[in-house]
Amino acid sequence: MVRLGLLTGVVAAISAGGVAAWGNFQDVQAAGSIPSIFSGYVDVTATPRHAFEAPVSKEATNVALSFIVADPQEPCTPSWGAAYGLSEASSDLDLDRRVARLQQLGGTVSVSFGGQANKELATTCLDQEKLTAAYRTVIDRYNVDSIDLDIEGDALSDVAALDRRSVAIAAIQQDRQKEGKSLSAWLTLPVDPNGLTAVGTEAVRRTVAAGTDLAGVNIMTMDYGGSRLTDRSMAQNAVSAAEATHRQLSEIYRAAGNELGTETVWRKIGLTPMIGQNDIIGEIFTLKDAQELSTYAREKGIGRVSMWSLNRDRTCSPNYPDVKQVSDSCSGVDQAGSSFAAILAAGVAGSPVPDATAPAQRDGNAAGGQQSPAPAVTDDPATSPYPVWSEGSAYAANDRVVWHANVYEAKWWTRGETPDNPVLQGSATPWRILGPVLPGDRPAPQLTAPAGTAPAWDPATIYRKGDRVLFDGRVFEAKWWTQTDSPEARLQGAPDSPWTKLSDAQLLELMPAVPATPATTAAP
Repeated sequence: MVRLGLLTGVVAAISAGGVAAWGNFQDVQAAGSIPSIFSGYVDVTATPRHAFEAPVSKEATNVALSFIVADPQEPCTPSWGAAYGLSEASSDLDLDRRVARLQQLGGTVSVSFGGQANKELATTCLDQEKLTAAYRTVIDRYNVDSIDLDIEGDALSDVAALDRRSVAIAAIQQDRQKEGKSLSAWLTLPVDPNGLTAVGTEAVRRTVAAGTDLAGVNIMTMDYGGSRLTDRSMAQNAVSAAEATHRQLSEIYRAAGNELGTETVWRKIGLTPMIGQNDIIGEIFTLKDAQELSTYAREKGIGRVSMWSLNRDRTCSPNYPDVKQVSDSCSGVDQAGSSFAAILAAGVAGSPVPDATAPAQRDGNAAGGQQSPAPAVTDDPATSPYPVWSEGSAYAANDRVVWHANVYEAKWWTRGETPDNPVLQGSATPWRILGPVLPGDRPAPQLTAPAGTAPAWDPATIYRKGDRVLFDGRVFEAKWWTQTDSPEARLQGAPDSPWTKLSDAQLLELMPAVPATPATTAAP
């Protein structure tokens, strides 16, 4: 009986070990089927505008555009940063065309809802159907299959809003599944070195309970304040937060009846540091921190790495006097030619982590490589948002044309130079591609100043500072005393021209006005 008992115990132990090994194998297999991604945030409304549609490296081809929030006047209407409606962002920021351009290059775009400032849609829109429609409008307009829900501040403790948001996203995911489409949803939350806060943990629990299929929880490893472990680096603080979040997520899914393996849970974690100078003075995420966090992400199999933000991934200009003050346009640290995006992206790309001191690749063709020649298409003036390019026409800086189904903008005065010349690159071409002609595009009204808006330019007339003239359907204003200097030189980009061309906005204000008084005519 003793021998039989021992044998039974050995068999049981072997069986138990086999079950555990099989479980680990399944976990590894499941985690391996989930992609690891790098997607840098881009602040859409920040100035100067970040040209995400012309990525400087392959790491910058996947972006999370931020932030969609509620319109201050219409609680169920989405807006960009409470400053631009979706249509306004299309006309004023060229956003639709720029998104299409990045997608044309093979890049991916996701949209981030919420953020620290303004009101997230679910906190102001109390009508469930209207809320769901608002999210769907954004998702459909920009043709995205991934979204980011950045919940911070008061929105994090708004339980009713959490539930409305979760129900809305779950409904959209179900509808898209029926259409054979998918929608990846990340929940972005603040953390401290001890992991998710109590309200953050509750937000995850409620989101999962509502049936939302979360791709994962993206933790903002930044702005720790008093919770920061001062004897550790920013990377070490981030690692501490990640380890704690892993334990918390494992428990949340276990309590929801969905036991996930260790490797799978790591795939459901995202890490987002604020590069360089953080909002809190003294918290500085360095290039060394980026390397350490990237290595950690690769070793653990982290599902997503991001950063705030691609706008800031460069050394500040010497003209920026205090790098301790956070800038929207630079990191506040000397990057020595390196890119935070390149270093952090290596943590999910399976490639070696680059040396933080090595110059980053700055190849404008990194996203798409050598582009194929433009297709032989016939542009239709009836559907082109701007005039179709003509070899015999002259174009001034900022003039826009359509050529081979794409929109181009002139960088300086040009005539006879094909916009899609396959040889000229960079500073050699006078044209900048903005993106494709979009479905629904129609000709934009061309503002031409009618006769009488200003006196016609006369080479014999003396003009003084502030005098305005009409030339070639455009209105020009004198910068100083001038005579015989034609405004055409300004159209051709002459830097010493005494004339400046009025913008369309200025022209609109001027046209209803009484025509200007003629300037003094020189004596014969």
